[in-house]
Amino acid sequence: MKKIIDYIAEELSEAFEKAGYDRTYGKVTLSNRPDLCEYQCNGAMAGAKAYKKAPFMIAEDVVALLEDSACMEEVEVVKPGFINIRLKKSFVADYLNQMEETDNLGIEKTEHPEMIVLDYGGPNVAKPLHVGHLRSAIIGESVKRISRKMGHEVLGDIHLGDWGYQMGLIIIELKERKPELPYFDEAFEGEYPKEAPFTISELEEIYPTASGKAKEDETYRENALHATYLLQNGHKGYRAIWNHIIRVSVSDLKKNYANLNVSFDLWKGESDAQAYIPDMIERLKKEGFAHEDQGALVIDVQEETDTKEIPPCMIQKSDGASLYGTTDLATLVQRVQDYHPDKVAYVVDKRQELHFTQVFRAAKKTGIVPAETELKFLGFGTMNGKDGKPFKTREGGVMRLETLISEITEKMYEKISENHSIEGEEAKQTAKLIGMAAIKYGDLSNQASKDYVFDVDRFTSFEGNTGPYILYTIVRIKSILNKYQSQGNSLDGLKVQEAYADCEKALMLEAAKYNDVMANAFQDLAPHKICAYIYDLANAFNRFYHETKILAEEDAGKQKSYIALLKVTKDVLEACIDVLGFEAPERM
Repeated sequence: MKKIIDYIAEELSEAFEKAGYDRTYGKVTLSNRPDLCEYQCNGAMAGAKAYKKAPFMIAEDVVALLEDSACMEEVEVVKPGFINIRLKKSFVADYLNQMEETDNLGIEKTEHPEMIVLDYGGPNVAKPLHVGHLRSAIIGESVKRISRKMGHEVLGDIHLGDWGYQMGLIIIELKERKPELPYFDEAFEGEYPKEAPFTISELEEIYPTASGKAKEDETYRENALHATYLLQNGHKGYRAIWNHIIRVSVSDLKKNYANLNVSFDLWKGESDAQAYIPDMIERLKKEGFAHEDQGALVIDVQEETDTKEIPPCMIQKSDGASLYGTTDLATLVQRVQDYHPDKVAYVVDKRQELHFTQVFRAAKKTGIVPAETELKFLGFGTMNGKDGKPFKTREGGVMRLETLISEITEKMYEKISENHSIEGEEAKQTAKLIGMAAIKYGDLSNQASKDYVFDVDRFTSFEGNTGPYILYTIVRIKSILNKYQSQGNSLDGLKVQEAYADCEKALMLEAAKYNDVMANAFQDLAPHKICAYIYDLANAFNRFYHETKILAEEDAGKQKSYIALLKVTKDVLEACIDVLGFEAPERM
């Protein structure tokens, strides 16, 4: 189903062509002055130079050919040459009815589906998720859902940090605490225990303890580095411990990500890339892409057009150790080999931009990634507290993600309980849904690349540009529809009719933008555009609600049209919050 703006642009383009001008000037945009018109075309302004003619005259030539327009009610030329447009109410109503009758509310899926690998999440195993993991998880999840909505095949990969120095630290600390374990007996020939010698809670305490010791004790640090080396070179006992760490950590991570309504198709980590590193390095050396620089192996990625220095991408230290760049390149080798992606996108902290610039250039220069494969960096800003510094606990520590979720859910439960409209288990489940909306909308409503202030009081408010406000709007619509049905009426077969009032047409126009908004959000991989849209849609509905007697309307035809409009509005809002990664309760 075509976007509503495409119908308008099609008529404008034909009119430009019939009037003797290039049809490309028929591009239409939303009006930046909604008090004057609903859509506008500035093509006459752009064509003035090419045709050596006043834009006002070009615009008048075009508008003269639009008298029999199928979608435009009013077309006006405004000096110096703008074309202002208002749509026919019947056209907008018909468009909404088509949306309701079509799968996916008429989303125009891409003609050329891409295979996209989306790298988001990136936690280290053996460490609890904290608020620093929030943005990657929920931005990545939303980008994945938006991309799938538009018809693309997407694989979300968590890309675990599971192969570095922290593993050696855990192994050495465990060895000090439980030296009798068979993993540390070089003469042990039997089968290692199936059960891990630690719980997730113990594991999460072992790592910071070991990390602290390593900073104070050089011998301890050297032992941890050696344990890391042995692990990475196949030490049987250490590999068995590593497998325990992975199983225990991943099980806990899956639970915590599920609480965030975030999921991954691939649970691969840095360890999965290791098998590809030796052959990759050998090829890069053999083909002359990698060379030695002060003992290290590097790939030059500086380009002539650079205005600042881009350091070489280092792929091997002088002691033969691999680096993050090595792992990221080897991961691309694996992804290209296994999935043949058209695009690989990384949802990571924007402070890593230089690193990914180096990796992307090295991957393209060396042919690790085909020239036609797009590598995209989706850098996000910092989540800060009201003091403008990275979000912390009241005590100044890094807040665990489950603590943040728990505190916001409790805050929503208190607010719900004050109203006494729902109680018990339903109140708890509702608080969880609203809390998740508060967290996700609070984050996603900001442009991803920008830092933002995580203001718990504002994000949990039922008023203003917040997740709870969006959910309250959806629940209000559900309540009206339920009451309508309880009066013996059916929602089946209802059609939106021509608008009777300005607030009604305004709501219809907002709902009709859905397909265009979703396409733009995918094009820029920008969930904040969907947030801005549903806030406008919620406001348009609430204005209509306050200015219109819906259930008290005596004219049955009018009432049916109102209810049909409410149903499509609810469906659009629910489709949007689904791609943002949260859902609405039945009652609030």
